[in-house]
Amino acid sequence: MKREMTTPAATRSAVTRSVASGRLILASASPRRQSLLREAGYQFLVRAADIDESAVARIPDISPEEVALRLAVAKARAVAGEFPSDVVLGADTVVALGNSVIGKADDAAHAREILGKLSGSTHRVITAVAVVRGDAGMCLTEQVVSTVQMRALSAAEIDAYIASDQWRGKAGAYGIQDRDPFVVRMEGCLTNIVGLPMTTTRRLLKQAGI
Repeated sequence: MKREMTTPAATRSAVTRSVASGRLILASASPRRQSLLREAGYQFLVRAADIDESAVARIPDISPEEVALRLAVAKARAVAGEFPSDVVLGADTVVALGNSVIGKADDAAHAREILGKLSGSTHRVITAVAVVRGDAGMCLTEQVVSTVQMRALSAAEIDAYIASDQWRGKAGAYGIQDRDPFVVRMEGCLTNIVGLPMTTTRRLLKQAGI
């Protein structure tokens, strides 16, 4: 598997002083992120962030990378307000077709529309990771980008996938971990496409004392 591709260091923010580690709080209800963290051996609490994700996507001329970054930071900071002495991990994954952001499907009809757009495409999967500790003024961020090539899908294939309900809660209305994710080629980090780039996440958590 190829190395993760990250954005330049200028997009990151950090504090240089070390802090004593608190608990790890995951600001996400995603079962895939929870599973990846558990498989990596982390112990954590789950507190999903309550933010308006659609407001960021409506900002004029915002790039998909910036959408993911702003949402990851907003999630982490929202939960850090409740747990100021703990380390809060926020993440956001978007699918980008060109410069268009494709998030999660609202319903089955929307999922069918999204898969129709992605059919036969090469698109980017972008996950931004934010690690925040409020009482230390710490905010570590990084973005990871993977490229996915999807084969052309027939209407019957799309209908069968929609009927399986596997599209629910997933950016781009599909999951690479599914039995048939329609992917013929990928470049970059597999766990990024699943929803949490673990090499990057481990490094940021280590910086935060976790």
